[in-house]
Amino acid sequence: MSVFPAPDPSTQAPAIEFIGVEKRFPPRGASGEVLAARDVTFAIQPGEVVSIIGPSGCGKSTLLNLGAGLARPSAGTVKVAGETVTGPNTHVAFMLQKDLLMPWRSIAQNIEFGLELRQVPQAERQATSARLLKQCHLSGFGEHYPNQLSGGMRQRAALARTLAVDPLVLLMDEPFSALDAQTKMILQQDLARTVKETGKTVLLITHDLAEAVALSDRILVMSERPGTIIEQITVDIPGRDSPMHRRTHERVAGYVAHLMSLLKLDANAEVH
Repeated sequence: MSVFPAPDPSTQAPAIEFIGVEKRFPPRGASGEVLAARDVTFAIQPGEVVSIIGPSGCGKSTLLNLGAGLARPSAGTVKVAGETVTGPNTHVAFMLQKDLLMPWRSIAQNIEFGLELRQVPQAERQATSARLLKQCHLSGFGEHYPNQLSGGMRQRAALARTLAVDPLVLLMDEPFSALDAQTKMILQQDLARTVKETGKTVLLITHDLAEAVALSDRILVMSERPGTIIEQITVDIPGRDSPMHRRTHERVAGYVAHLMSLLKLDANAEVH
């Protein structure tokens, strides 16, 4: 296993960058102030796929909220494409574990929603949704409604909606965790292919260590709260664009075992 060095300065700004970021939440009721994340520093270059793993409650989702401009850091700076994030911006799109499709809109209309908000002309919206329906293997389902689709198809539609606004950075918070193993692997393959074709940058939260290895260029490991980056690991296995094939590589088990040791997970521990 190799620790990934700090990114070298270049003429091209990182796609997304966290510099000395800290996030505190004010007291609520009898609870005191919560320090969710501290001294978080890392940079993701354009076209990289980077996963974040760590214990529950360590601040992973907080970092995505900061990257999306849905929250402001208590200290430090978050930058997207070299610009300081001060609020929601068009360079970033967020995909969650739940698809959050609007049940009263067709799949095509759901995909077009972000473009409607940006007042994109109807013909352009429809052309974009048609292209993404095909790209995400949903051809023929544009006029269906969310309750007529399987969970995997709904997540494909959510991915298409995320891509429709053409973001520089995809922030993904456990987008496949609610799916069965087979569907999850198919959607991982879809994501990898899409990233290869579009050159998007991805910051992904996952609790699935094999998923992190299969999909990522790098894996960031966070400590318990207050979360900070304790190790950055490069995944030196070929085939990032084919995670199904990558999973069969002989070194995957070694990466997973190393990640388990960092998270202090004992495969032989008794289950109570």
